[in-house]
Amino acid sequence: MNQDGKGVLPFYGKISGLAIDPIEKKPLYHFRPGTDILSVGFVGCNLNCPFCQNWHISQRTDVPLKNISPVELASSAAKTAIAYTYSEPLVHIEFLLDCMKEAKNAGVANVLVSNGCIKADAASEVLDLCDAANIDLKCFSEDTYKEVLGGSLNSVTGFISKAVEKGVMLEITTLVVPGINDSIEELDKCRDFIAELHSARNLRVIPWHLSAYHPNWKWNKPRTDPEFLNKAAARAREKLPYVYTGNIPGDNHTPCLNCGKTLINRRGFRADTSGLLLKNEGDKQVYYCSSCGKQAPIR
Repeated sequence: MNQDGKGVLPFYGKISGLAIDPIEKKPLYHFRPGTDILSVGFVGCNLNCPFCQNWHISQRTDVPLKNISPVELASSAAKTAIAYTYSEPLVHIEFLLDCMKEAKNAGVANVLVSNGCIKADAASEVLDLCDAANIDLKCFSEDTYKEVLGGSLNSVTGFISKAVEKGVMLEITTLVVPGINDSIEELDKCRDFIAELHSARNLRVIPWHLSAYHPNWKWNKPRTDPEFLNKAAARAREKLPYVYTGNIPGDNHTPCLNCGKTLINRRGFRADTSGLLLKNEGDKQVYYCSSCGKQAPIR
């Protein structure tokens, strides 16, 4: 805003929420499974999705806010991890970058939960400080992004590709919304994009989360059919090694790609990691399957 002829950031350091969450709630299933993470939320968003599930903080700013400094946030994480989440963190990029730098200095991991709508130079600056990210791929139509959501598909796919290039531990989420992206053709395009990232960079895994929508804000279509979501996930698994469903009942176990034994057994947001064997190798910790000894796709 303009304050006495000077540009100021009225929401710098102002947060809408601070909570300890299971990391699986982000959702992140392949980064530090079974651990807790400090989640910090903001207000506002650079998209205007009519089906927004967090519209009360993403589409308005007149909500109770607390002040916190980057140093205070980093120290609150107790040397574990911080998730920048709830509403869109990238619209507060100045504060976000300051927090991420303090976290790195304090030995705290940075996790970004974002819609990925950001230009390339700014994306690089953020991703250089990221350890892991979950990015929304809301659909695979430039027209839908532009005319319905107020964003750009090319920006999002560019952000995802850059995250892969920089070695960020990446997972992708698609909220399956009736009337927006709930066709097999649309979901196949999302799946194929992720599969191409695998083949182009010889990656072992980018988990894809297919989540069920429920009516909210301006979108009153019926909630996502669980049967359809499960069928879409099964179809996606024909090309992707790890596809999970969210917001519906069911198991989201992680099997070993080598022997098929369960690496992580999940019930809701609880994760049993007894199928994993953690070894210290130099300055790194590496996960292996406790059954066959093959390295697991977990960081």
